[in-house]
Amino acid sequence: MSITWSEIQFRRLKELNAGETHLKKSFADVTQRDRAYQKLENELVKRERQRLKEFREVYLRPGLCRLESRLIETLVKRDFVQVITPIIMSKGLLSRMTIKDGHPLAAQIFWIDDTKCLRPMLAPHLYYVLQDLIRLWDKPVRIFEVGPCFRKESKGAQHSIEFTMLNLVEMGLPKEKRQSRIEELAAVVMETAKIGDYRLQPEKSEIYGDTIDIIAGKDKVEVASGAMGPHPLDSAWRINDTWVGIGFGIERLLMVVEKSKSLGKMGRSLAYLDGVRLNI
Repeated sequence: MSITWSEIQFRRLKELNAGETHLKKSFADVTQRDRAYQKLENELVKRERQRLKEFREVYLRPGLCRLESRLIETLVKRDFVQVITPIIMSKGLLSRMTIKDGHPLAAQIFWIDDTKCLRPMLAPHLYYVLQDLIRLWDKPVRIFEVGPCFRKESKGAQHSIEFTMLNLVEMGLPKEKRQSRIEELAAVVMETAKIGDYRLQPEKSEIYGDTIDIIAGKDKVEVASGAMGPHPLDSAWRINDTWVGIGFGIERLLMVVEKSKSLGKMGRSLAYLDGVRLNI
């Protein structure tokens, strides 16, 4: 009969970014296990200290920030205009997205008061901006935003209450080109993130109905969701144009790149810096 790591040992090794091979090891007895743990922990601590040293001397900015910068630069070069909108969102804008009292997503929202919340998504604010921009600018109108969103999540390591979204939208393209344009824009972002292993698949959304998800990596992580219009939601914003849009989770893109199973290591944190645990 063999034994595996204790719960405390296993948790500590995961914090130190031990690989799957190490995490799945088994041992003949407790003495053998504890000796192996001490040796492995020392090796991992040494490696993580070296990673912090390289971060300080070479990278200087967390992977989240570096990826944001690359994505912004890539999209601007392709004539997308960056916008920045408030982190606080009105209840009225969520209602236009059909998220009202009793909606499944309503319980996941961080309410500030009876009329305002921390934005759970970028789409309502982008709709608000677009209803003016499509009046003021020639088409196609291409915009994007990168910023934090907040949602009460309870679905494990691939979810977080605070995460970073990239939403991009193109309005005014020919209707017959919507699918190919979504595929093209997905390829642009995934190439910028340095992810080659991905696929697009149809899915259902509580907000948009029929969507197109982007699934990436060996672990089949959902990194993005796309939609196209005209869409029933558009009428609340008096928008009639043909459009495509995709929302990417930046931390999830990093999870795939780093072959990590924890979203928390990729984002804003007090315990990790660029994916490295600080209590080493």
